[in-house]
Amino acid sequence: MLRARKKVRLETERLTLRPPIHSDFRAWSALRHESSEFLQPWEPTWASDHLTRKSFTNRVYWAQRSISNGTALPLFIIRRSDDVLLGAITLDHIRRGPAQAGTTGYWIGEPFAREGYMREAIEAVVHYAFTTLDLSRIEAGCLKENAPSRALLEKCGFKYEGVAQAYLQINGRWRNHVLYANLRHDRRGKTDVG
Repeated sequence: MLRARKKVRLETERLTLRPPIHSDFRAWSALRHESSEFLQPWEPTWASDHLTRKSFTNRVYWAQRSISNGTALPLFIIRRSDDVLLGAITLDHIRRGPAQAGTTGYWIGEPFAREGYMREAIEAVVHYAFTTLDLSRIEAGCLKENAPSRALLEKCGFKYEGVAQAYLQINGRWRNHVLYANLRHDRRGKTDVG
């Protein structure tokens, strides 16, 4: 379990992954606003106050509580060379006991897409989940037509497991999602993607 005083900070070749802090507000709101058309087809409908400071403050407090309680690991993706916010990745719904599992979700700002940053972030979070958090299974889901996200998951060692009907409300509609999982000791062969 993560502890309240534990500082979570993951370093990769180009990135620092760390929880959001209050001073990230301007960079976060600008990147989300600038990338809104790129992101909204793949995300739940944004609340009317989505880009406000109050909403962001609530997000920071939720991140702190989640890390402290060991239920989620919300991290911002920062490019180390210039300290620029690129996006975010969350390991959420961490389940202990016989499951030892969690679910990952992520987004990246449009200017930084398809540059390998998210692959680096996913691989770092999966490694941390398996080695430090002692999880056994990381799950992810995305819309069937989101070919870039599906390819990314597969490059990161996730394997297709099936389709969840009406899995999440995305952009105002209940949508089916294709489900993937990455297992710590994966002995599965290649799977056919539907």
